[in-house]
Amino acid sequence: MRSGQVTIKDIAKELNISCSTVSRALKDFPGISPTTKKSVVDLANKYNYRPNAIALSLRNQKTNTIGVVIPETVHFFFSTVISGIEDEAMSEGYNVMICQSRESYEREADCIDTLMGARVDGLLVSISRETSDLAHLQKVVSEGKPLVFFDRLVEGMNATSVVVDDYQGAYDATKHLIDQGCKHIVHLEGPDNLIISRKRKEGYISALEDHEMPIDEGLIIECRDGSEAEAAKLFQHLLESGAAIDGVFANNDMAALGALQASKSSGLKVPEDIAIIGFSNWQFSSLIDLSSVEQHGYEMGREAVRLMFQEIANEDESAKSQIRILDAEIVPRGSSSRIA
Repeated sequence: MRSGQVTIKDIAKELNISCSTVSRALKDFPGISPTTKKSVVDLANKYNYRPNAIALSLRNQKTNTIGVVIPETVHFFFSTVISGIEDEAMSEGYNVMICQSRESYEREADCIDTLMGARVDGLLVSISRETSDLAHLQKVVSEGKPLVFFDRLVEGMNATSVVVDDYQGAYDATKHLIDQGCKHIVHLEGPDNLIISRKRKEGYISALEDHEMPIDEGLIIECRDGSEAEAAKLFQHLLESGAAIDGVFANNDMAALGALQASKSSGLKVPEDIAIIGFSNWQFSSLIDLSSVEQHGYEMGREAVRLMFQEIANEDESAKSQIRILDAEIVPRGSSSRIA
């Protein structure tokens, strides 16, 4: 026999026993004599026998694999989510297949098709910025495949979601700026089709209203790509317009970084002239002393997998379509802290 290509049938033939005996011996079933069991295990080790994962999955209707669709792995927040997903999944003997949509609807749909074709036991999905047509996701649910959304809520889907409290995080971030004495606060908002963007905008507006500050639509700027370059360009244009600005709450840390760079290139001091806070608490944020909102990505990933396991095991029917909300936490740093 050739090492690495051995089957149960090969082992059975060499030992002159039945395939079922070999299978039961490898699984340590009772009723197999110690001598036979040792012969089977020794021969399997000798030839580096590996169970046929594809055959097992077809027989058991399980692959012990979870599929994950994520906008981009280079995003620090999403990388922490992946870490949580992998740690929780692997602790239960599951593997993880990860696909990137790169914020593209078409790539997202292709990712879903690929993972479904690989017969994953369930899907964890954070939708792209472009996604509005939900047909590919509805198909997953209609086929009875467990589906859990994370970070980005999806309207009109009967599926479980795990998110951070975007509204409260945005409210607290804006209130933090107000507490630092800011009176003219810009909001660099994300794309309106994402619920997280709308929730963060609502939190920003509510904080202003609760502190009896006017809502100036001219200070709400959409940063659809959420990139540093985009935010820097848009914020620079706003500064050049002569608008009175002394604070910035950005939808994410990259947009906050763009505002930080534009402020400094305009000769403004941070936080004395402009106090800035972002959202997500990327790793670089602590390095450049940027205030942010912690999203607890690692715990989000672990919680998403826990809910997925509940659905796979059919232990809790109420877990389907529930929304689990994690607390957000302000991390004030030098970019916004004017008052000791």
